[in-house]
Amino acid sequence: MTKKKKPLRIAILAYEACMGTEIFGLVDVLLIASHLAGHMEKAPGVSTPQPFDVQVVGMAGRTVTVAGGVAVGVKQPRRVFDLLVVPGPEVSRQGAWDARLAPLSRELAFIKKSFARGTPVASVCAGTFLLGEAGLLADRKVTTAWIFAKDLAQRYPAAKVDAEAVLVEDGAVTTTGAVTSVFDLAIHIVKRTLGARVATATARVALLQNPRLSQAPYVDAALVPSDMPSFSQSVAQWLGQRLSETYNLERLAQAFHVSARTLLRRTKAETGHTPLALLQTARVEKAKQLLTGTTWSVARITEKIGYTDVATFSRLFAGRVGETPARYRRR
Repeated sequence: MTKKKKPLRIAILAYEACMGTEIFGLVDVLLIASHLAGHMEKAPGVSTPQPFDVQVVGMAGRTVTVAGGVAVGVKQPRRVFDLLVVPGPEVSRQGAWDARLAPLSRELAFIKKSFARGTPVASVCAGTFLLGEAGLLADRKVTTAWIFAKDLAQRYPAAKVDAEAVLVEDGAVTTTGAVTSVFDLAIHIVKRTLGARVATATARVALLQNPRLSQAPYVDAALVPSDMPSFSQSVAQWLGQRLSETYNLERLAQAFHVSARTLLRRTKAETGHTPLALLQTARVEKAKQLLTGTTWSVARITEKIGYTDVATFSRLFAGRVGETPARYRRR
């Protein structure tokens, strides 16, 4: 007699002003996967057990008001789960992490206790900050929404932050990128539990790209406040105003009344990059704007930002963004 396989018990931790999409997106995709698995693997006359047992849990009361003012019913976490998922909080502005995390002491204690007793933990988007507060990120490779990656690295310096990754699994801790990466997490769970065939079918039915490997194509540098010291920021601005001009280190150094060697040393010390790398970044960002905001050809855009060879620019763009200029424009 075949022993029935127990469903994967998943707890999603809801709390005040957390992002509802990061709860419901996971619940819905796992439900779709369950239906598909039953259809694809069911033998005639044999009932198919449910592969997932998902509960939305909360630390106080029977309801939680998530971001946007929607009330969600929750259960008290009264049992041991196979996976704890932590959605991210609503964040109205960067840098206000103390105020946002301070009211979540009960949730942080629950995360820490659950992990200590052996429950794997996954976070979505800024939920990684809750894992950091609970002490789970030290010496781990992690990710979060690209727009908060610098904040995460500064707040938890022992973490190894990969700002571009969509999903990172390091031991019993899984972290994901921005809001819709909850769908990547869902497909990841489906693949681990039900196999690649069901995961692929689920992604197709739900119209999800499987897999997404990088957040880089979505980055908009204009939305991230610059933290460069004034000297390097001035250098970057000077270069940004002359994108179409040929890079000349000596001319740049003369503009700031320093030697080329001093310019290289100061810029590298302040930013970790050379002036040429800063120029390349500015050119790629300008190209992204032109690709989405104009109908110009890639060749014309290449010339506009200071390159003479389309192939060279395309390689640079793909290396920085993770896809070619043409693919970026189509998407």
